[in-house]
Amino acid sequence: MAQDEACPLGVCDGSGFAVDEATNTASDCRCRAQRVSRARSRSLSGVIPRRYRGVSFDRAPVTEIAPAVTTAVRQYVRRIDDNIDAGRGLWFFGSVGTGKTTLAMLVSRHALEAGRSVAIYSLPRLLAEIRTTFDDDAANSYVGLLDRLTAVDLLHIDDVGTEKTSPWVLEQLYAIVNARYEDERSVVITTNLERDDLAEQINERTVSRLEEMCEVLPLWGTDARRYSPDARSA
Repeated sequence: MAQDEACPLGVCDGSGFAVDEATNTASDCRCRAQRVSRARSRSLSGVIPRRYRGVSFDRAPVTEIAPAVTTAVRQYVRRIDDNIDAGRGLWFFGSVGTGKTTLAMLVSRHALEAGRSVAIYSLPRLLAEIRTTFDDDAANSYVGLLDRLTAVDLLHIDDVGTEKTSPWVLEQLYAIVNARYEDERSVVITTNLERDDLAEQINERTVSRLEEMCEVLPLWGTDARRYSPDARSA
């Protein structure tokens, strides 16, 4: 692995290998897994959208969200490395405009700032990207994309349950969730649907895995976008 940046842990020289000078031996630095994950995820969508780049716990609309929910998110990002390493995620659900996407983006931003690899998609966009891998002239294979979606440290999927259900959609979503479930990789999802409604939409076995992987955080209230042109909730 090329030496391209300083070790975030201050252990190795940036190569991903820690050298024991006493024995003249090298071993994998703890940062190596993070470097490999970032390298494999470079073709994924890992950029915070412009609308959400200024999100903060100290600014609206986050300050207007129920304290119990924002406290849970603060606790999660305070231990972002431990939570990602353990494969723990968050599941935000509630009505439209209550801050689900804002909070999910806040988590993704903290993960990126911690040097972790993140892939950010709405479910319709993710499925559209998967569809392109089946084109005859596709540069990336389906298996390759699934491998990258499995390897990324944090997979953030918005609007789960909004895509029109079909056997193909259910198969792709289950494949992604199950791969990350088996590999103990973190997921952050947002949905407008309650648990049983979501299970009816995307399949019980997929929801069951998400429940085990994520802490469920409900958000209720009015649609902030209807009353404030500057609101950035979702």
